[in-house]
Amino acid sequence: MEPLRYPIVIEPLAAEDGGGFAAFVPDLPGCMSDGATPEEAIDNVRDAIRCWIEAADDLDRPVPAPSPHLRIA
Repeated sequence: MEPLRYPIVIEPLAAEDGGGFAAFVPDLPGCMSDGATPEEAIDNVRDAIRCWIEAADDLDRPVPAPSPHLRIA
């Protein structure tokens, strides 16, 4: 799977949590990263997506397809 196809959610982190931004991949449970800027968080989470997919393949677990769109509730 191409990491760029997965929706990514970016959220600012509180100053007491060190600041910066967190990036989450809703389609891949537990797949997340962070960075000082939103762009850095996205770059870092792309690496996390690749690692998540590689680990799932190594464990013979299914890799969910990317959602066609992200719904916000």
